[in-house]
Amino acid sequence: MGNGALSGAVIAVAGAGGPAGRAALIRLAEAGATVVGADNDPERLAEAVDAASYASGGATVMGEPVDLLDLRSTHEWAARVEKDFGRVDGLVHLVGGWRGSETFTKTSLDDWDFLELLLIRTVQHTSLAFHEALQRSDRGRYVLISAAGASSPTAGNAAYAAGKAAAEAWTLSMADFFRKAGGPDGPTSAAVILVVKALVHEAMRADRPHAKFAGFTDVKDLAEAIADVWEKPAAEVNGHRLWLTEKP
Repeated sequence: MGNGALSGAVIAVAGAGGPAGRAALIRLAEAGATVVGADNDPERLAEAVDAASYASGGATVMGEPVDLLDLRSTHEWAARVEKDFGRVDGLVHLVGGWRGSETFTKTSLDDWDFLELLLIRTVQHTSLAFHEALQRSDRGRYVLISAAGASSPTAGNAAYAAGKAAAEAWTLSMADFFRKAGGPDGPTSAAVILVVKALVHEAMRADRPHAKFAGFTDVKDLAEAIADVWEKPAAEVNGHRLWLTEKP
């Protein structure tokens, strides 16, 4: 088990059942953290938790189905994590989704309604539910995974890019909360944005063996970058976009 900045930390992972969530659970557990994942798919979440527990040699990895679109349920999850473990040192937000169109003209506002819930509302709920516990921590981190498209939207990705940009703005507002709460000594907690072009994992490569996935970030590399956020002082990362792909 790790003995670095994550040793003994308690980290919550929203959207833990997907490939990126599974990789994050494993890496955080290997680093010595107690990890509590949430997902809206109980079966997928259980598989991710079992894989992480096995890969990390029996570290404390737990999972709980949570409806992150319900603010009360999200608050209750945050309260349970802090009550059960005495602290919360991080929330990693991995809830995602994508919809696009051939052209700007063909953009469907139904796509916006769908993405607004996944990309923005879940960020609002997790940040509001966890921010006070993260501020109480001496190493609190809120980590949002965003996309390069938020900075350079294309015609067919209007809804997705706008959703990601809104999630970034919300996260940066939380970063300002941490900055002000830290006072003259600077923040002790941080809200951080990790920016990728897109994610790739082993199953995708198996399905498309000849694809290059240029500029994509492997979920294992993303998990490493997530863990690295705790290796840096809060003041160094708070309110920053950390790019894992080439800037547009």
